[in-house]
Amino acid sequence: MAQLEKKATASAILTTKDRYMTFNIDSEEYGLEISSVKEIIEMVPITRVPDSPDYVEGIINLRGDIIGVLDVRKRFSKIPKPYDAQTCIIVVEHEEYVLGLIVDSVNEVATIAESSIAAPPNAKLNHYNQYIRNIGRINDNEVVLLLDLEKLLQQQE
Repeated sequence: MAQLEKKATASAILTTKDRYMTFNIDSEEYGLEISSVKEIIEMVPITRVPDSPDYVEGIINLRGDIIGVLDVRKRFSKIPKPYDAQTCIIVVEHEEYVLGLIVDSVNEVATIAESSIAAPPNAKLNHYNQYIRNIGRINDNEVVLLLDLEKLLQQQE
């Protein structure tokens, strides 16, 4: 029985290793480790919570569970834009938290080999460079900014 459990765990690790859910904010492509993504849902009514940071949109009722939702565009201090048919919520799980991330659009689950991942440049190129863990290359010409979910979810002082 223990042997079966070990095989199932190893299989799950192999199916999520090097795989990233990719999405867009404006024309930039970002990625999150697929192991942290629970599901993707379309936009639903959001209830605002008083005294929240501006990037926290509020809370939603997800099949009986109340979860917080933050707008990644606002988190990156981008110019707000109205939600449209492409806008969706990526539900992520990090440690004991389940949260929704509003993104402009979801692309695909991409496989990015470890050999195609590099550290970000040392220079602070913009105000949200702090959320980038690594930079992934897909094919020869496509770059995906791989986010550090923990830093993205931390409340700034």
